[in-house]
Amino acid sequence: MKHWQLHLLVIPPLLFFLIFKYYPMANAVLAFKDYNVIKGIWGSPWVGFKHFELFFENPLFWTLVKNTILLSGYLLLAGFPIPILLALMINEIRGGRFKRFVQLVSFAPYFISTVVMVSIIMLFLAPRLGFANIAMNFFGLDSVNFLGEPGMFRSIYVWSDIWQTAGYSAVIYLAALAGIDPTLYEAAKVDGASRFQKIRHVDLPGIVPTIVIILILNVGNVMAIGFEKVYLLQNPLNIANSEIIATYVYRIGLLNANYSFATAVGLFNSLINLVLLVTVNGLAKRITNNSIW
Repeated sequence: MKHWQLHLLVIPPLLFFLIFKYYPMANAVLAFKDYNVIKGIWGSPWVGFKHFELFFENPLFWTLVKNTILLSGYLLLAGFPIPILLALMINEIRGGRFKRFVQLVSFAPYFISTVVMVSIIMLFLAPRLGFANIAMNFFGLDSVNFLGEPGMFRSIYVWSDIWQTAGYSAVIYLAALAGIDPTLYEAAKVDGASRFQKIRHVDLPGIVPTIVIILILNVGNVMAIGFEKVYLLQNPLNIANSEIIATYVYRIGLLNANYSFATAVGLFNSLINLVLLVTVNGLAKRITNNSIW
C-alpha cells in the first residue's frame, strides 16, 4: 500500500471514535426498555415508547423545552455576532504589541474552569458583599439578589458565557481573515476604500463560509445547552427559568437511577438537534452555497 504510514496514523483516532462515540450509540436502545441492573441493557424487557410518553405527558415538559430553547436562542443571538466583531476589530489593530495584548486579555478567560467561573459570578453578584451591589449602593440604589431573580438568570448566564468564550471563538475568524488574499486589500486601497469599506467588501465576504459553518454547528446544538454551569447557578429562587432539560434529566433520571428515562430524554434531545442541523445546513446551502456537506 502506497503511503501506508499515513494510513497508520489514521487508525488511533478512528478507533477512538468507534469505541467511544459509535459503539455507545447501540446502547441508546435503553430508551425503549425498563433497565434492570441484573439483566443488563440487552436483557431488560422492552417497553416501547413508554418513557417518551412519560416525558411528553409530564406537566413540566413544555416549561423545560421553553427554558432550554430560550436560553440557547438567547446565547446564539447575543453570542454569535460578538466573536466576529471582536475578530474584525483585532484584525484592524496595527500595533503588534497592543494587538497581542488584546488577544491575550480576550482569550485568557476561556481557560477558567466552569466551577471557578460560577464562583466568580456568585461573589461578584452576592446580595451584600458583591461588587455589583456595593457599586449600586454607592450610587444610592438598593441591593439586588441577582441570582435570586428568575428573570435575570438567562442574562447572567449568557453574558458571562460571552465574556468567557468570545476571545476563543474569535480565533477561528482571525484565522479565516489571515487566509484572505492580500491582493484584495491592495485593490481596495487603490480604489480609495476606507477601513469600514474594506471590512464590508473584503473581510466579511472572505469569512462568510466560516461564519456559515459555525452558525450551522451552533444551531445544531441548540438543545444541548451546557449542563454544568446551569446546574451550578441554579437555586430554589430562580429554578422557574433555570430548569432545563439537561438538569431535569440529571435530577429525575440519574439521581433517581431511572436510566431508561434519562436515555429517552437524551435521545429526544439528540433527534431535535439532528433535525435542526440538517434543516439549517440545507437552508445555508441553498442561500449561501456554503454548508457542512
